Amino acid sequence: MVAPDKFAGTLTGAQAAAAMRDGWLRARPGDEVVAVPMADGGEGTIEVVAVAVAGSRRQTVEVADARGRAVEAQWLRLPDGRALVESAQACGLSRLSPTERDPKRTTTYGVGQLLADVARHGVGEVVVGLGGSATVDGGAGMAIALGHRLLRADGNGVKVGGEHVATLRRVLPAAPLGPRVVAAADVANPLLGAEGAVATFAAQKGATERDLPILEAALSAMADAIERDVPGGPWRDLPRAGAAGGLGFALAALLGARLVPGAAAIADLVGLDVALDGAGVVVTGEGSLDAQTGRGKVPAYVAERARSAGALVYACAGRVVGDAGDAFDAVTDLGPDGLVRAAELVSERTERLARQVGDG
Repeated sequence: MVAPDKFAGTLTGAQAAAAMRDGWLRARPGDEVVAVPMADGGEGTIEVVAVAVAGSRRQTVEVADARGRAVEAQWLRLPDGRALVESAQACGLSRLSPTERDPKRTTTYGVGQLLADVARHGVGEVVVGLGGSATVDGGAGMAIALGHRLLRADGNGVKVGGEHVATLRRVLPAAPLGPRVVAAADVANPLLGAEGAVATFAAQKGATERDLPILEAALSAMADAIERDVPGGPWRDLPRAGAAGGLGFALAALLGARLVPGAAAIADLVGLDVALDGAGVVVTGEGSLDAQTGRGKVPAYVAERARSAGALVYACAGRVVGDAGDAFDAVTDLGPDGLVRAAELVSERTERLARQVGDG
């Protein structure tokens, strides 16, 4: 079985799986190779699940991107009555040019619009993939789009954008969304502090050093207001509350979402364990095997499930950093030409791994 995540910026999960399959079969044409592209809730998740789940249907709706511009986004309706929302479809970092990336201004408003559209279709449960966002607004924009009233001290509504969340003083929750909500994230960070949404992720979304205390104070103000005005908390220290710039926090606090590991949630949707039945070797991979791999990334999760099924686990990655490859029975990287010739090299490296099986 081949079950890779995307190679960010080069190959989607489906493209990587196809390249792995082709390479393996060149070396061992008599083998049965099952392709199960994987994702963790971030960009590309809908594509992976749509390919894997027969009868799923894409729904298209106009929403606001992270800078408030109208864009077309998709969510996926599954045949079992569930829905899948990929937050990056609305507030994804990849939708913005480098000069547009500024988490003081970006918003999750479009994610709320996606969820509102899902609720109108009467689904029983929605899985919200978190990852690849351009935002650090604590999910405030999403909340506003769904009718939650986020108020300043003067009684006026909080404006969208990460820096404006600092003015939040009172929360009037909206009616329940309707469907149950599961939030799937590939990171386990809490909302605040040294491991929180700002300290860990804001810089890669365009925040400057001067922006960091502004954004941290904004998320702290939001947590204080919500945890005072909404029963059931606290939520700020929950693992994955800091995912997608704190969107995990708002989903848990305002929508009652369960926060779960992203790879596990998507594996459930695509039927990973069923596909593992009878597999002797599993090949996984992603753009980089590094210190983050063992913290819930797809290759580590696939390796765990594969070993439980009694299979050997190989990995092919764009690069392997430090001892990250030690978690696998064999590992290979694409070398210095990886970004230029990704599909060709993934196929070639998987062929090499297959020949290792042939050599015993």
